[in-house]
Amino acid sequence: MTTNDADSTPLMRQYREIKEAYRDAILFFRVGDFYEMFYQDAEEASRLLNIALTSRDKHSANPVPLCGVPYHAATAYIAKLLKAGRTIALCDQVEDPKSAKGLVRREVVRLYTPGTLVDAELVPPDETAYLAALIASDAAAPALPSTFGLAAIDLSTGDFRLSSFEGEQALLQLQGELSRLEPRELLVPDAADGALLEPSNLARGCRICAVGHEAFDLAAAESALHKQFPASELERLTKLDSSAGLRAAGAILSYLRNTQRHGDLRHIRAVIIHQHGDDMPLDPMTIRNLELVRPLASDRQEETGNRHTLLSVIDRTVTVMGKRLLREWVLRPSLRIDRITERLDAVQELLQHLETRVDLRSALRGMQDVTRLTGRLALARATPRDLSVLKQSLAVLPALRPLLGRCRSTLLVRLYAEWDDAADLHDLLDGLLLPEVPLSSRDGGIVKDGYDPTVDALRGAMRDGKQWLLELEGRERTRTGIDSLKVRYNQVFGYYIEVTKPNLSRVPPDYIRKQTLVNAERFMTAELKELEERITGADVKLKALEAELFDRLVERLAAQVARLQSIGARLALVDVLAGLAEVAALHRYVRPEVDDGETIEIIEGRHPVVERLDLEGGFIPNDTRLDRETHRLLIITGPNMAGKSTYLRQVALIVLLAQIGSFVPASRTRIGLVDRVFTRVGASDNLAAGQSTFMVEMSETAHILRHATSRSLILLDEIGRGTSTYDGLSLAWSIAEYIQSAPHLGARTLFATHYHEMTQLEGLRPGIRNYRVAVQERDGDVLFLRKIVEGGADRSYGIHVAKLAGLPAAILTRAQEVLHQLEQGGQSSDRLQNPEPSERDRSLPAPHPILSEMKQMDLFSMTPLEAMNRLADLKRRLDQE
Repeated sequence: MTTNDADSTPLMRQYREIKEAYRDAILFFRVGDFYEMFYQDAEEASRLLNIALTSRDKHSANPVPLCGVPYHAATAYIAKLLKAGRTIALCDQVEDPKSAKGLVRREVVRLYTPGTLVDAELVPPDETAYLAALIASDAAAPALPSTFGLAAIDLSTGDFRLSSFEGEQALLQLQGELSRLEPRELLVPDAADGALLEPSNLARGCRICAVGHEAFDLAAAESALHKQFPASELERLTKLDSSAGLRAAGAILSYLRNTQRHGDLRHIRAVIIHQHGDDMPLDPMTIRNLELVRPLASDRQEETGNRHTLLSVIDRTVTVMGKRLLREWVLRPSLRIDRITERLDAVQELLQHLETRVDLRSALRGMQDVTRLTGRLALARATPRDLSVLKQSLAVLPALRPLLGRCRSTLLVRLYAEWDDAADLHDLLDGLLLPEVPLSSRDGGIVKDGYDPTVDALRGAMRDGKQWLLELEGRERTRTGIDSLKVRYNQVFGYYIEVTKPNLSRVPPDYIRKQTLVNAERFMTAELKELEERITGADVKLKALEAELFDRLVERLAAQVARLQSIGARLALVDVLAGLAEVAALHRYVRPEVDDGETIEIIEGRHPVVERLDLEGGFIPNDTRLDRETHRLLIITGPNMAGKSTYLRQVALIVLLAQIGSFVPASRTRIGLVDRVFTRVGASDNLAAGQSTFMVEMSETAHILRHATSRSLILLDEIGRGTSTYDGLSLAWSIAEYIQSAPHLGARTLFATHYHEMTQLEGLRPGIRNYRVAVQERDGDVLFLRKIVEGGADRSYGIHVAKLAGLPAAILTRAQEVLHQLEQGGQSSDRLQNPEPSERDRSLPAPHPILSEMKQMDLFSMTPLEAMNRLADLKRRLDQE
């Protein structure tokens, strides 16, 4: 930034001084009714916002680039810049231009970053907006893994979380937590390991912000935590979490104090420490494959409006607080049977008592986002309308208490005992606020008549002022004889007397000319000047007093932050429980039996998402039994498109629903507690990492085999399809054997495959059972019954699926001929009869001699190692040819 004549003015010198402290941000610099941007900021903003780029003092040899946006519409432009990954420093006028002596004083009043947003216009109400900090502590020895410390806060609600991960699964657990939090901004030390920051290790759309390593200093972190929390909370944190977690928490608090200079952080009053063993640690792969909160093809489906996910189909909440809590439950199924049972008891009671459920949900519909309103109170960003909305929400609380008093389940009884009507806070708000209030506290029109005597007196002067002006106008008309004379007002000239051109000859000599127009002239008199000072003085004083009374009210309410946060948490819990009961009533869900056994038994289970689609013939329910003895690993065969993948996902989703405390889509269910759900379903390339479909498939499978336990649930769909038939079959066979027999595994597993040869495993290994998708053949066509029955399939029906997909008849006929010849041995002397004499005869190429040798191999009597060695020998011989 170079200086020249165009930027040597006091205003531009002030701009440069402020910009120096915010070099990495786009500075919104308030000038009159606009926020203006200069130099590189202007050039970048004009491009990103698609607004005109102009210049300051165009006649200068080096004009300063300039663009601007109206101050009243700034939020929309800020949102666009944030989406583009920019930081915005909002520089406002902090004194009244009318009373300022010389240059109006300006300073940055807000720094907008993706992870520090609290504005309703910038944060969707049903989404979280986490700022996270991550640090990796070096291991004590090179062979040992690092310890990761992760802290995260949603500034809009004060939700502060702390986690530490160490051991062999540390990186996996970290990835899972980031997937659940989906932070918008991640703080890391400026010398962080680049491998840790690989996109695959981080949440989608997360902005990385490198900060000085000193921000993660342990002593500084403990000091920051000590300032924020009472000694008892700091002692709890020190006992429960590692130094890495504390350092991450300290970095977040330091960042917030630097960016939120004009707000209090009093709503950050406690830290949630995630204890390993309380919640099921879902990994990113499972969250994605089961479409828990986001559809797989999210971009396309968002455009078409098709957003079916587990969360979307069970979300019957009526408040945004409930929506956020339900999302939290879906991503953190519980591992504590007592907690699951309490939730199920509450859902069952509300399901059985229709009147109570309807009354609760009806009352909750009038509830706004108390939690985020509380956050804006603490940060001194609450507007008069925020407080008006809070008042309306608090008015609903007394109606909810007697409804909870009808309930007898443990969780609802506890909520009733802890219920707070907050009548005193409602009365405080109702006593001051007018029914209709403005958006800004500077605009006046906030305080009720009768609340403050001075406000009443000034308001009376304003009302009298209007009468004084009318009386003055009447007297001047009589005195001058000008019937069209009018007393008017505008913001530039204040009050004035307007006289049309034909009547100027009658203007008295004591009239002082202020402005000449095309058809009229404007004047001032001594009496009008005196009235103006009295009226505008009262107006200025009234607005200033109302703003002061409003600020006092905000301060009194901010002192009740902890209480308001507790109220918001209770409302969210009631909403989620009532919503889950509503889902159970609408869609015939039943209560699952959840215990610490090893059996998963589902009778007439249904896929909660797929059954909501408009399927021809309706959804076909299926049974499932998994245990550690006779039904440890189920091999599921059947044609493509017959419903194998749906069945696999259905079982997993029913388990997850049960462990969040929801009823499930089935007629009867027993769930032996599952510690992890692992999925390898679907096929995808990771081109950015140079990985093929098969490589991704094998990497994900290896991840499952390393981390699953005997209490896990594993879903494997079409393992080995990304490579040649024999390679794929060998791998699928070996993986099934490993899961069934490895000492640390023996997990309950659903293994869907198109290799019907794998059905032979049932007779070779205990605990492996065959199931297939029933198919009905009729006149050469097949009908997929979508029913899972015992037994293995001996055909894949690939040509029939191709027919259903609409391939031309000629291709299908030829494929059937080739298939027949292959099934007969594929001898070179065989010729295929051409169905069309006009076309030239075709035949299969002569098979390679090694093929004949391979046909003699008894593959399924070999061990996996023998099969792989034989395959390596055949490949070596082929390479030598």
